[in-house]
Amino acid sequence: MKSIELDAGFDDKIFDNSNSENVILKITKNANLPFAKRSNFALILDKEMENVPAGFDLGINFLTEKIIKNAINLSSELNYLSDGDVIKINRTSKRVRVLFRAQSRFNFFLLTERCNHYCLMCSQPPRDIQDDWHYHDVMRSIELIDRGAPFIGFTGGEPTLLGDGFVEIIRKLNGWLPETSALVLSNGRKFADPNFSDKLASIGHRDLTIAIPLYSDVSHIHDYVVQSDGAFEETIKGILRLKERRQKVQIRIVIHKQTYARLPQFAEFIYRNLAFVDHVALMGLEITGFTKANLKDLWIDPVDYSEELESAAGYLSRMGMNISIFNHQLCTIPRTIWHLAVKSISDWKNNYEPECSTCSVKSNCGGFFTTSKGKTSRAIQAQI
Repeated sequence: MKSIELDAGFDDKIFDNSNSENVILKITKNANLPFAKRSNFALILDKEMENVPAGFDLGINFLTEKIIKNAINLSSELNYLSDGDVIKINRTSKRVRVLFRAQSRFNFFLLTERCNHYCLMCSQPPRDIQDDWHYHDVMRSIELIDRGAPFIGFTGGEPTLLGDGFVEIIRKLNGWLPETSALVLSNGRKFADPNFSDKLASIGHRDLTIAIPLYSDVSHIHDYVVQSDGAFEETIKGILRLKERRQKVQIRIVIHKQTYARLPQFAEFIYRNLAFVDHVALMGLEITGFTKANLKDLWIDPVDYSEELESAAGYLSRMGMNISIFNHQLCTIPRTIWHLAVKSISDWKNNYEPECSTCSVKSNCGGFFTTSKGKTSRAIQAQI
């Protein structure tokens, strides 16, 4: 999520009861919360309030620029904050980050920026840094999220580089939010270790999916895309270990110039060798991160691989596998596979082009990444 600077009204005394320079709080608009519950909440003030009611750690003021003790003034950029959202405030940098949005379907927590891959099209370029604070933020946030939240995702970097810390996050999620579905974006290699897979499986999470990228049926192509020798073999082992332990696995295939040509053969490989996976996602390219630097080696107009996509998706669907097409505009793919396309782009980075305003199928179309401005298919046009 985005960080922004706090406006006038920031008061260091807000954090007097904190042992850290950071505080993580849940948003509420209810000034009448029982006093015993208030310490975990930031209260959104209404225009009549001249002070923050006793017990609340923080007040949030959107309505005026007046200074209110123990309150911060936030710009309209964050006026979507509402009951159940979770925020983090840093008293040194005077910045606020939104960690969780109760009304969003696309809540993902970044667990680390470290990774053992260096993918050509990585949207979150890895950094070899000490960032264990992500772990503590997530563990605290889980305690604040409303029970019944439908979904939480975890991403990186590579989340499993946290080792047992990753397992503890899933364990805590299962204990505090047992009704919440979870998705972990992982390269899958750590799960080749049977002891690590055993630890994850022992939690018994009712609806946890590990989404693992696989880019080809040919090992050297996959290894080239992820820039790591031996990655293909270890990833396959990771998938097998997880399924041996009855864990849900999704295979993700990002389609670009290095991967599109063998999509039909890759689909057959998946059915013959990995038919037991729970979901296969064929994904369009997001032009951000490393993709920008490697664009000439990656970009291909989706209409130019439409035959390969139709063949692969159609084959897997006919074979009875659970197949979806992510991150594609309907006008760029054959109508025969429109029923497989889903709206998968997170709401905070999803947009539509002017041509889409009169399109009859816009409500069913995945739209565009706002991060991919300036590179769209020549086939974009409103469907009548």
